[in-house]
Amino acid sequence: MKKQVGIIPGKLIFGLLMIFIFNSCAVVKTPYFKTGYYQKTVSRLDSLKSCLISVNDSIFAGFARVSITPSLNNITENPANGQFDKVPLGGFGKRRGKPATGVHDSIFVKAIALRSGKQTIVLVSADILIMPPNIIDSVTSVLLKEGLKRNQLFFSATHTHSGIGGWGYGLMAKVFAGKENTGLEKWLINQIKKAALEAVSDLHPAMLGSGSFNASAYTRNRLTGNPMQKNNDFNFLILEQTGRKKAIIGSFSAHATTLDSDNMLLTADYPGYWERKIENKDADLAMFCSGSVANQSPVGEGNNFDSAKNIGEALADSLSAHLKEIKMNRKMTISSLSLKMLLPEYHIRLSENRNLTTSLSKRLMPLPENVYLQALRINNLIWFFTPGDFSGESAVLIKTLMAAKGYEAMISSFNGSYVGYILLGKYFYLDNYESKVMGWFGPTMGDYTNDLIEQMGDAIILKK
Repeated sequence: MKKQVGIIPGKLIFGLLMIFIFNSCAVVKTPYFKTGYYQKTVSRLDSLKSCLISVNDSIFAGFARVSITPSLNNITENPANGQFDKVPLGGFGKRRGKPATGVHDSIFVKAIALRSGKQTIVLVSADILIMPPNIIDSVTSVLLKEGLKRNQLFFSATHTHSGIGGWGYGLMAKVFAGKENTGLEKWLINQIKKAALEAVSDLHPAMLGSGSFNASAYTRNRLTGNPMQKNNDFNFLILEQTGRKKAIIGSFSAHATTLDSDNMLLTADYPGYWERKIENKDADLAMFCSGSVANQSPVGEGNNFDSAKNIGEALADSLSAHLKEIKMNRKMTISSLSLKMLLPEYHIRLSENRNLTTSLSKRLMPLPENVYLQALRINNLIWFFTPGDFSGESAVLIKTLMAAKGYEAMISSFNGSYVGYILLGKYFYLDNYESKVMGWFGPTMGDYTNDLIEQMGDAIILKK
């Protein structure tokens, strides 16, 4: 019998074409400032401005470190104590949800509480890919019962691509972080809550200082390759309790991806090496917050763990050299803005001009409901907390704007939600991972977010 060729492929192509036609829509190109979501969000911001409070008073600081290193290969699981059989690694889709084979270095959630006058805020970061929206929604609900409101909480992550997974829901979360594990989720919620509350209970009189240095040698622009379009700054804050403990917060804009998808060991990547060296030499606690990493990758000698060690410890050495130059203050001017953003239409990309419909996109990954953009003023530093992978190029623009007004700016990612990559609109149509795979909210998302950040920055520095 003569073999028929092309019948099955033809039907398959036709079927895929029908799916494409009936489950896709055109890319929305309406300027963001002409949309309802922009007008409503700006109206919210205007209301917040009228309630903005600035306090200048003595500084109190508290620190906490809580392990999120799971115990693996337990025949009998006990999630309440972090004991599991298998835990997937979160970070790379190529791993397909495979479980960690062991632990290279311990991973933690860390928290730093700050109080000036009646203003109390808590900064939280963890050795994890992102701060998962479902986890943080639960954390904020629990902490509200303890007297901490969402506008007092500021989140980030080290963005290690070899941290614990099992925390997400939806197809895309399963691809990048493995199958959802409700026991692990409850344990992680409890550990984050514990860190925040322990930091508040540790509040003591303290001094504070901040600074930055150029670390361009350890990061590159992976989107365009242009060295002039990346954020090279390593920002840091020093907090020293009177006669007690010292903590340092560091933030740098390079993905924690010195280890690729072949690594199956839990690790904090280069931020972990930075934290450990600082804690061995300069402070009792070091907390790393991922900066504007969307288009930036790490650069360092060696491969895998050697590269992670070289980058992390080189950044720690550079920081150590700058510490003695920093003036410490016993008083702090502090104010903050917490803006719940409305978002453009949610569309996972298919092609240059076509997206999946919102309904189908939600089936692949639930749309986050509590998306916060936050600004925190600490003396002369304005720290912006963004809800996704934020652009290094955009960060440079924001830092330049704030510098012209006499302030230093710091931008971090993964603020308790996740909206994909937040890039400038001019890059939306590039056939790149950053723009095509991770650009979920259309070509205006980056420009819209930058506009809000600029308005928030102006508001917070004008409040005396």
